[in-house]
Amino acid sequence: MTAPSRPFEPKNGFVKWFDQQLPIFTLLHGALVAYPTPKNLNYWWSFGFLAGILLFVQIITGVVLAMHYTPHALMAFDSVEHIMRDVNYGWLLRYVHSNGAAFFFIVVYIHMFRGLYYGSYKGPREVLWMLGLVIFLLMMATAFMGYVLPWGQMSFWAATVITNLFGAIPLVGDAIVSLLWGGFAVDNPTLNRFFSLHYVLPFVIFGVVILHIWALHIPGSNNPLGIDVKGPQDQVDFHPYHVVKDTFMTSVMAIIFFAFVFYAPNYMGHPDNYIPADPMVTPAHIVPDWYFLPFYAILRSVPDVTIFGFTLIEAKLAGIMAMAASLLLLFALPWLDRSPVRSGTFRPIFKLLFWVLVVDVVILGIVGAKVPDDIAITIGEGGISWLIVGQLTTIYYFGFFLVALPLLAKFEKTKPLPESISEAILSRNAKA
Repeated sequence: MTAPSRPFEPKNGFVKWFDQQLPIFTLLHGALVAYPTPKNLNYWWSFGFLAGILLFVQIITGVVLAMHYTPHALMAFDSVEHIMRDVNYGWLLRYVHSNGAAFFFIVVYIHMFRGLYYGSYKGPREVLWMLGLVIFLLMMATAFMGYVLPWGQMSFWAATVITNLFGAIPLVGDAIVSLLWGGFAVDNPTLNRFFSLHYVLPFVIFGVVILHIWALHIPGSNNPLGIDVKGPQDQVDFHPYHVVKDTFMTSVMAIIFFAFVFYAPNYMGHPDNYIPADPMVTPAHIVPDWYFLPFYAILRSVPDVTIFGFTLIEAKLAGIMAMAASLLLLFALPWLDRSPVRSGTFRPIFKLLFWVLVVDVVILGIVGAKVPDDIAITIGEGGISWLIVGQLTTIYYFGFFLVALPLLAKFEKTKPLPESISEAILSRNAKA
């Protein structure tokens, strides 16, 4: 484990006495003050800190909202309206919580793409990467259950559609659906289950975040060059150098975040969620929240798997398998990419394919929100449907991880790496 560059020497007598028996101040000093970090970390490294801030905001606002929410199918929608209209600053709490979930995913997506570009998943940080993915999966489960709680039209029908997908799993599918529903349809037992899990899972996420930070402190932080730290000359203490950066980024995020909270609080929501859930009226187009749309597009893009006219796997099951694979293959990423160079800065072909992947994921998100049979690109009297666009972008997504990365590890010609972080910084300053 990387040792702090400055030992903790308390000047206050009480702090010294307490720390001798329970060294929590020493632990915090080593993790947040004197923790040695590469001196060339840029602002992309602040998004992990921003994610921690947003997790804290979500837990605090969620606990207060739960004090006023009623998890009952006949009263959930009205209790949300009660929060919005009657609870002191309830509207602010709810808008901070709902938009906080969206910003949490934005920050985590950027954090993940940063890790992908700079090779933060490579050894010796494989466990760190996988713990981050566990956090991401727990976030998805928590967010989906939270999306159901307002018990509006889109909440109800999104829960119905998504939970029904598990029924396609052979042998155990029906049992899983019954367990999720707590009965024979999405109803009050479902809402109670989702509320209970939505309340508990953020604390599980917090626990995994602690493990994530612990795993980070063992090998130390990666850096934009992707090279190992050669000595103290390549490092600076976390405080005050990176604390200043993180504080600045927190301020920037807060400005953008509260601009949405106060001026466009429902921009990232769905208008149908302001209509009470009605099992007898199906919305024209059922979609999950925007941060699930890339994976929802992959799910819908997979057709029946047939051989010689015989259907081996129906589209519903094949889509679930593809969506699960799109997430699970991220766990295998450290072994799919065997290139000895971590950072995309020194990998020209990888850099190009990476940015195409970013665009590809954005397009998948757009496809997930569209009706599959609608025309996406008009060509003459016909055109290319959103389904075809989804299939092409799905092929690239899997091709990047399963084909491109293994081949690049063998054939890509990389740029020469600098000898050390300090040398690279001094060389850059000399050129400037």
